[in-house]
Order: sequence, then structure tokens, then C-alpha cells
Amino acid sequence: MWDLDLWMSRQVVRSSKFRHVFGQPAKADQCYEDVRVSQNTWDSGFCAVNPKFVALICEASGGGAFLVLPLGKTGRVDKNVPMVCGHTAPVLDIAWCPHNDNVIASGSEDCSVMVWEIPDGGLTLPLREPVVTLEGHTKRVGIVAWHPTAQNVLLSAGCDNVILVWDVGTGAAVLTLGSDVHPDTIYSVDWSRDGALICTSCRDKRVRIIEPRKGTIVAEKDRPHEGTRPVRAVFVSDGKILTTGFSRMSERQVALWDTKHLEEPLSLQELDTSSGVLLPFFDPDTNIVYLCGKGDSSIRYFEITSEAPFLHYLSMFSSKESQRGMGYMPKRGLEVNKCEIARFYKLHERKCEPIAMTVPRKDAISQLEEEMRKLQATVQELQKRLDRLEETVQAK
Repeated sequence: MWDLDLWMSRQVVRSSKFRHVFGQPAKADQCYEDVRVSQNTWDSGFCAVNPKFVALICEASGGGAFLVLPLGKTGRVDKNVPMVCGHTAPVLDIAWCPHNDNVIASGSEDCSVMVWEIPDGGLTLPLREPVVTLEGHTKRVGIVAWHPTAQNVLLSAGCDNVILVWDVGTGAAVLTLGSDVHPDTIYSVDWSRDGALICTSCRDKRVRIIEPRKGTIVAEKDRPHEGTRPVRAVFVSDGKILTTGFSRMSERQVALWDTKHLEEPLSLQELDTSSGVLLPFFDPDTNIVYLCGKGDSSIRYFEITSEAPFLHYLSMFSSKESQRGMGYMPKRGLEVNKCEIARFYKLHERKCEPIAMTVPRKDAISQLEEEMRKLQATVQELQKRLDRLEETVQAK
């Protein structure tokens, strides 16, 4: 017998304002051409953007460097363009300060974190002197993340399994989460939206939610994904976290968890069998999470809701070329008058390509349909006239 309720549930299309969101890659003259993107295998985005600048980690001889360009300076990039080149080893991660669009932090294999101030209009000479150098890690620094609400507070995580929270104004580490909290390599760190908690994933196959002021673990989940590959975790809305990882059969997965009940996921979905780590980007305004895999040529996006099944697949933007990294523009840098809800900066081997995520206007769709109807009516009227003319000619 057919299960009528199951059949009916599959027939009903879920109502969502973001069901028709689509990705629009920028035209060639709006891309950044001839940039030598880093070949490093570290799993970070290698790109950071804000409403003023785009920064990307580049190949550099004799140390670590990254390129900072004014957002409007598109087209072919001069091979002698000045870079930020104060590190003595490759740069692994960069992050713009959310409170000052001219300040950027970088973490490097030279075990240091540096904070730089970029002048308005971009660099005219190579920048070698940082505003402050933060030294406290004993191994390479792979993650830097600014506090979302407090000024001059920066978090860094190194391969020494230590997380340091810095007061950038004084250059001092104000909080230390040592290897007693994370006994192995830290894969990802994410601040909660108010900055009260951090969420971490670690090589010991545990996801932890930590209150950094006290240094205490608030919640912990062992093996959110059964596979051995790296896990990523980010805070999403209403006290939930989203994780990406791999199953025991090396299938990529995305899961949604309630931080108060971490025994079972609210939703767990298997995606494909690609090997690239999925980088999640969450938009709290629309409750959409975007998944960008390194080495993939697509961006998947899901909507998170407060009712079961909680995580809804929306669509996928696909292109021909794979991505080496990805930058995510803050909301204040978007063209909202064009219904843009997100913008990514996709790194190719020698190019950075903006991709706009847009919600189609309802008015525009209705207007287009109306114009099509008018056009069809005109074609029909012309056909009638042509028929009458042929009849007249034949009669004569």
C-alpha cells in the first residue's frame, strides 16, 4: 500500500523567500586578473574582503606575503604591485577587523600574528612594518578571528594546540586556552554572534563550545562525523551550531546541532564523495548557510528554520573552474538595491572572481511575464493580418 501522508508531503513545495536565489559571476572586467594565489594546502579561505578592500594570500619568494587591492581596482593586476610582506614564512590566514575597514590581521608559519593598517586608496609601496606583532605561539598560526562586538580583541589559534585572545591595543595575550583544552590540532574556531562563546573543532574528533573568559567547556560533542577528515563548526541562529565533515565511507556531510542537546543532530545530510573540506559561511539575516568546498566548482546553500527538518537544501551555484579559496563580503558591502543577499570572492589559480547571490524581484518576474503576454498577443494579431492579406491576394 502507498503511504498517502508521505506521498502528500513530497508533493507540497515548502514556502521560502529564498527558494529562487541564484549566483551571478562577475564579468571579466570586474574580476582581478593575474594574481598568483597561494599553492599552500592549509584549509583556510586565503581571501578576506570588506567594503573597501579585497585581500588574498599570494605565492611569494623569501617569506610570506598577501595582496591588498581597493575593491574597485579590477582588471589585470600589475606584477610589480606592492604587497604586505612582513612575515618571514608563508601566510596561512587573514581577517579584516569588523570595526575598522583599514585594519587587517594575518597569521603565519613564522609563529607570529601581525596587525596591519592599510591606507585609504591602497598601498603605493610594499608594507613591511606592522602596527603590532603578537608573539606567543610556538608553532605556525593557522587561524585568526576578530571579536564580533568588542574592539581591538583578536583570537589566534596555532598548531601548538593553543588559542590566544589578544588585546591588540597593548599587544598582550589576555586569555590563553592551552593544550589541556585542545590536545591536538585545532581545525576551526568561530565566535558566537555576541562574542560570549567560541566554537572549536579539533583533530581529536571533538567539537567544543567554550566560554573563553572562564576557560571552561560549556558543551562538547565527540565524533559529530564518523570520518577521519577535518571537521568545521560554526555558530548559527538560536543557539545551534552547524558542522561539516565526512562519514566513515568518506562521504561529505553537513549536520545541524542544538547546543543544549548534542546527543543527536537535528539534521544530518550526506552530500557527495569529494575530498575537499567544506567551508561554511552563515548569514544570520537570511538564515542561509553557504558551503564552499576547496577544490570544488560549486557553492551549495541551505536555509535553516526553527521547525523540522530544520536544514533545507535550496540550490547550488556551479561553474567550470574549481576554487582554491573563498572570501565572503560583509552585509554592509552588498548592493541591496539589486537584491544582493551575499557576495563571494572565488579564488582561481590566477584570478579572483566576485559571485553575487541574488533574490529575483517578484515585481520584475511579473513584469517580464506581462511583457511576454503582450508580445504573444502582438504576434497573434500580426499572424491574423498576414492570413487576411494572403486571402486577399489569392482572391485577386
